[in-house]
Amino acid sequence: MKFMLEDISSVKKTLHIEIPKDDVIKEVDHAYKELNRTAKVKGFRPGKVPRGVLERLYRKDVIADITSHLIQTSFAEALKESGLSPLLNPDIDPPQLDTEGDYKYSATIEIRPEIPDVDFRGLSLRRILYKPTDQEIAAQLKVLQSTMAERKPIEPARPAMEGDFAIIDYEGFKDGKPHPEIKKTENFSLKIGLATISKEFDESIKGMMPTDEKTFSITFPADLRNEGLQGQEVEFRVKLHDIREEILPELNDDFAKKLGPFETMEDVKAVIRENLQIGYKKRTEQEINEQIFSTLIAKMPFEVPDTMIDWELAGIIREIERSFEHREITLESVGMNRENLAITYRGVAEKQAKRHLILGKIILQEKLTLSDEELEEAFQNMAAAYGSPVNEIKSHFDKNPSELDLFKHTLLEKHAMNLIVNNSNVEDCEPVLEHPKTGQDV
Repeated sequence: MKFMLEDISSVKKTLHIEIPKDDVIKEVDHAYKELNRTAKVKGFRPGKVPRGVLERLYRKDVIADITSHLIQTSFAEALKESGLSPLLNPDIDPPQLDTEGDYKYSATIEIRPEIPDVDFRGLSLRRILYKPTDQEIAAQLKVLQSTMAERKPIEPARPAMEGDFAIIDYEGFKDGKPHPEIKKTENFSLKIGLATISKEFDESIKGMMPTDEKTFSITFPADLRNEGLQGQEVEFRVKLHDIREEILPELNDDFAKKLGPFETMEDVKAVIRENLQIGYKKRTEQEINEQIFSTLIAKMPFEVPDTMIDWELAGIIREIERSFEHREITLESVGMNRENLAITYRGVAEKQAKRHLILGKIILQEKLTLSDEELEEAFQNMAAAYGSPVNEIKSHFDKNPSELDLFKHTLLEKHAMNLIVNNSNVEDCEPVLEHPKTGQDV
């Protein structure tokens, strides 16, 4: 066997492999000898079937088996000699085997990029120290207040207006037939003014009285996320059952006690402030991470295999789908699908792949390790997060060693990030406030 290595790119290689005629013939002879030992052909004793008969009866299967065996053994030998380690199985379109000639085929593979040592020390980073404001706490309280609000029928009856909750049935039609993108919906609670369906829809509801029925048409914008409705004129048939107004509870200590284990509104505000601060801490970490990787990727450009990008992309799409499932909606209902997501998030996936590669290089470069104590603490934290006994967490990883390896590597990546930050020049900064009207920095 001999081969030639072709560099398609720094991470994609093609092995052009040639198996000599003598080896092919030897493999074919061996295959038919083995077949002769086991084949049961009417009129012939075992081991006494003429090869011509075997070829006539079994040639297609024999050729398929020989081709598979030749490719497996020669490809493994070529990898060993070349020192290449493919990320996935090779891309091979095997040609027809000539049983009396050389056999040539090509195998394309992707490999991890060779990354030089990462010069991560001495980076200049800005850490913005966000703090919850009274306005943010008030906004959170307003959300809680709305959640606890009562919706009461308006008496005496009056026309629907901005801010009301309208209880409606509706159905959309196109050319007199039900529109496939707008399902018939009953007893839907719509807050007029939020443009849940569209601003035009809300405007058409205004002025209706309970029990009124109305038919109207609206045209959806050409850039609507739902491609099935872009630029279309849809006829809506609506029946208004009821109009309700939102009665907000007072923000006092009684309200606080209804929310949970609180005695006063100050207790509620303290928890809101703490949660906001946790969110700001994560935001600060994300911003630091963005600065780090923007700098490192610019300093050391390298190619990323499509295979690794596809792995990251699959993870991103799975997370988006899980998020939608949690909210009990589908991608299609908002005009999205996996193909669109793949196009939208491919750049994000490539950046994530680069980050993992850089961190993996730093782990090896700095010989970072994980102590038993650190692993035990990580198990304890995971058990607390999932509300499960720590023994169950450990048992799961014992049964799934590949998941344990990934878990350990994730912990080492955090060590690598801490190492980068601890060796950087970090400037603590106050956040830049925006003018409430103009949105300009002040």
